[in-house]
Amino acid sequence: MVWATPVALHAFKSVARRSLFQSAFTAPRTLPAISCNLEPLASTSSKSPLQAIRFFSSTPLQLHGGITRPEPGTGVKIHFQAPDGSPLKTVEVNEGDDLLSIAHEYDIDLEGACEGSIACSTCHVILEPDVYDSLEEPCDDENDMLDLAFGLTDTSRLGCQVKVSKEQDGMKVQLPSATRNMYVDGHKAGHH
Repeated sequence: MVWATPVALHAFKSVARRSLFQSAFTAPRTLPAISCNLEPLASTSSKSPLQAIRFFSSTPLQLHGGITRPEPGTGVKIHFQAPDGSPLKTVEVNEGDDLLSIAHEYDIDLEGACEGSIACSTCHVILEPDVYDSLEEPCDDENDMLDLAFGLTDTSRLGCQVKVSKEQDGMKVQLPSATRNMYVDGHKAGHH
């Protein structure tokens, strides 16, 4: 379990750095979101300490669950590619969906062991240079996890952190040849 130690250490540092646990029991203040793409969480002033612990989760409750498929012809097209670059599947998605949720919805083999909490690199994808350049810079947490990714490239990102926009219509997303998940070999994450 060599892999588990760095991930546990990363998770501990992340929580300690943000003082989330302490914030749940002290004076009200605005808590930062753990995920790079989320807005700061609301103040806990009206919440009891037990309700405030809910903020320990890395994503808001409304983000858990599947995505809805758009009406045919109305969504953003994404072309998923196999590791060798051959076409795998073309899907239509809504603006704002992330690549990990899209892959799970359309049964594309993109693991996402941490379910989008930026604690693994199993949703690592390779983007086209122009698409990569159009995205915001990865946050420190994402860069830390990308350092653990197998087959890292200059245009690698974590699929859980890439939100689709209309400008990316027709983009190609290549899956890596392998992922590093020492937790369960051969495990494939399913729909939530």
